[in-house]
Amino acid sequence: MSRGGGRRQARAAVALCLAGAAGGAPARDASADGAADVPPRSLTEVTVTAGRLDLMGTATSASQGVVTEEELQLSPAYRPGQLLETVPGLIATLHSGEGKANQYLLRGYNLDHGTDLAVFVDGVPVNQPTHAHGQGYTDLNFLIPELADAVQYTKGPYYAAVGDFGSLGSIQVSYRDTIADQISLGVGDFDYQRAFAAAAAALAGGNLLAAAEFQHYDGPFTTPDDARKENLLLRYSRTDGDQSYALTGVYYHQLWTNTTDLPERAVADGKVADRFGTLNPSDGGRAERASLAFQFHDGSAAGELSWSSYLIHNELHLFNDFTHYLVDPVHGDQEDQFENRDVAGASADYSVPWLLGSVRNEITVGAAARYDTIAVGRLPSENRVPLPTQSDPASFSDSDQVYLFSGGAYAQAVTHWTPRWRTVLGVRADFQHGTDIDYLSALHDTAGYSNSGTARQWLPQPKVSVIFAPRAGLELYAGAGRGFHSADLRGVIQDRSAELKLPVTPLLASQVGEEIGLRADARHNLAFTVAIYNLYQQSETTYDPDIGEDVAGPPSRRYGVELSATWQMLPWLEFYGNVSANHARFARAFDDGTGHLGTYIPDAPIATGQLALYVSNLGRWSGGLAYRYLSDYPLSSGPCSASAVARDFPGTTGCAAAPTASGQVNGTGFGQLNLDVHYAGDAGWETALGIYNLLNTHAAAAQFWYVDRLRSEIGTYPDGRADAHEHPLEPFMLRFTVSRKFGT
Repeated sequence: MSRGGGRRQARAAVALCLAGAAGGAPARDASADGAADVPPRSLTEVTVTAGRLDLMGTATSASQGVVTEEELQLSPAYRPGQLLETVPGLIATLHSGEGKANQYLLRGYNLDHGTDLAVFVDGVPVNQPTHAHGQGYTDLNFLIPELADAVQYTKGPYYAAVGDFGSLGSIQVSYRDTIADQISLGVGDFDYQRAFAAAAAALAGGNLLAAAEFQHYDGPFTTPDDARKENLLLRYSRTDGDQSYALTGVYYHQLWTNTTDLPERAVADGKVADRFGTLNPSDGGRAERASLAFQFHDGSAAGELSWSSYLIHNELHLFNDFTHYLVDPVHGDQEDQFENRDVAGASADYSVPWLLGSVRNEITVGAAARYDTIAVGRLPSENRVPLPTQSDPASFSDSDQVYLFSGGAYAQAVTHWTPRWRTVLGVRADFQHGTDIDYLSALHDTAGYSNSGTARQWLPQPKVSVIFAPRAGLELYAGAGRGFHSADLRGVIQDRSAELKLPVTPLLASQVGEEIGLRADARHNLAFTVAIYNLYQQSETTYDPDIGEDVAGPPSRRYGVELSATWQMLPWLEFYGNVSANHARFARAFDDGTGHLGTYIPDAPIATGQLALYVSNLGRWSGGLAYRYLSDYPLSSGPCSASAVARDFPGTTGCAAAPTASGQVNGTGFGQLNLDVHYAGDAGWETALGIYNLLNTHAAAAQFWYVDRLRSEIGTYPDGRADAHEHPLEPFMLRFTVSRKFGT
C-alpha cells in the first residue's frame, strides 16, 4: 500500500527517486552494504511501509521519500493538485478559480503557485519561469489522477540532480504504462460532473495507453466558476530486457470564471451578500497546454543511462481584478495576464558503480537544458475587453517577447566507507541567459525604465551529506548544500535600469540549507522520520497585488522540524501522519506596502500537517480518511510604522490617520476532514463516494493583506485602504462516482 508494499511500482519508484530526483544510485537490497550485523530485511515482513524502508541504505536525507500508486488512489483529493499533499508537510490550496494553479505551502513557505517547489510529471518540468502570473507557475490541471503511478519527493538543497525551483523541494510524478480498460461517471454538489475513460492494448511488443477526462464544476460561488476542462493522453511504452522507453502526448484545455480573494469589508458592509460573492463577475481565464515527451532508460551496460526530452506549448489568459478601483477609478483595475510559451528541453544522467580498493562508490553525472520562447505580458481590461494602455500608469501594462535558456550539469559520488558510514558528495553548476524585447518600451520610457535587455548568470552549488547506520533499521543524516530559484527576467532587467536606482535582483537567487535527521524502522510495521532544517534565501519571492505577480524581495531565513510516521495497524488498515513546525523571518525589516514594517514573512505558515487512515482490501471495501491542517500565519510583515505609512500612503502622517490596521495582522488557518469510500462490485463495477469538508469547516482557503479601493471609496481614500482578503474553503460537499472496468 502507501509508501511501499514491495510491488513492482514501489521498487521502480524508489529506484527513480534515488537515481533521478535525488541524484543517488539505483535502489539496492539492504544487504548490499555487506554487513553481517546489519541483516537484510525481507519485503514480506512489511506491507505498507516497505517503500520507506527500501530507502534504508540509499537515501541522502530523512526528508526524501516515495508515495506509491495505491495511496495516491486512496487519498481523498478533490483537485489533482491535492495529490501532492501526500508529500509530508505540503498543503495545496486555491485562492481563485478552478483553472488557476494551486497555492502551495511547505516548510514555512507560501510558495504562491510553485516558486521553490520543482515539479515534474513523467519527466517533464511543470514550473514556468518568467510567467505572466507568478514565477515558477505550476499548473497541474492537466494531470489525470487515475494515471499517477508514484510520487517521489526530496526536500532541501542537498541533491545534485535537482536544479531550478528545487532548493526547498522537488516532486516527480510518474505515469503508469498500462491500465485496465474502464469508464467512470461522476456527479456531485455545485454542478460537478466528470467523465473518465481509459484503455490499454499490447502493440508492437509494447503497451499503448489512451485516456480522456472531461469535467465541469461551478463551485459554491455566487457567480459560478463554470469550469470546463478536457484532458487527453496517449502513451506508448516498451521494455526490452534492461532497456525501456516511453513516448507520451498530452493535451489540456480549460475555460472558467473565477471568484478571486475578496476584501473582508466588502462582506461586512454588504457590498456582496456573503464570502462566496465577487466584486467583478467577469474575472476568469483560459488555459491550454500540449506536450510531447520521450523517455529512455538503458541498464544493459556496466552503468545505467537515462535520457528524456520534451516539447511543450502553453497558452494562458488570466483576467484578474485584485485592487478594484485603486489604479483606474473609471474602468476598474482588471487586467489580462497572458502568455504564449513554447519550450524545448532535454536531460540525461549516467550512473556507474566504481570499486576503489574495498570501498564501493556510485558515480553519477548528468545534465539538463531547456529553451523557453515566451510572449508574455499584462494589459488593462474591463469585462475582459482590452483597454488602451494610456488609460493607466505605465507600470500597469507589459508586452514582452522573452528568450530564455537554462542549463545545468552535475556530478555526484556516493561512497560506502564502511558498512555503517556513507557519504554523498555532489557539485552542480547552472547557467541562465535571457533576452527581453519590450514591445511597450516607448510607454515605459515615460516612467524611466525598460524591460528590454539581456541578463545572464551562472551559479556553482556544492552538496554534501553524511549518513550513519548505528544498527539495522536506523539511519542518521546530516547534510548541507546550496540551491537556487531563478527570478523573472523582466524584473531583473527592470532593476538594472539606471533610472530606477534599485538594488540589483539576481537572476539566480542562491539558497543555502542544512539538515539533520533520522529514519527509523521501530517495528516491522512502524516507520518514522524526523528532520530538522535551516534554510537561508538570498531573495524571498513576494507578492505584489498592484501588478498581480510575484516580485523579488529581501533575504530570509527559515528553520523548523518535520516528523512523519507510517503504521500498519492491521493487514487492511494503515495510519499515516506528519507535522511540520516552522519559523520564518526576513533578514531585514520589510515594508509590505500597507504601512506595516517588520520581519514577518506574509502568508508563511507556522505549522502544517496531516493525519490519514487508509483502508485496502477489506473485502470489497477500500478508502481514505484524511485531516489536513494549516496553522494561523502572519498576513502583514509587522505592525504599522510611521515611516512605512509615509511611503505607502503619501500625504498621511502617522498610523492613527492611515487607512490600515495599527497592529500586526494575522490570517486564520483551517482544519479540513475529507473522506473517500470505494466499493468493488461484481463484473468490474465499482462505486465511490467522496465527502469533502466533512465537518463543514467555515474558513479561508487562502488569505492576503494588501491595499485596494472599492468604487464607493474613490473620493475618500485616494491611496486606497489596507484590508484582509480571503478566498473561502468549499463547504461540505458530496461526489458520487460509478465506474466499470472491463476484462476483470
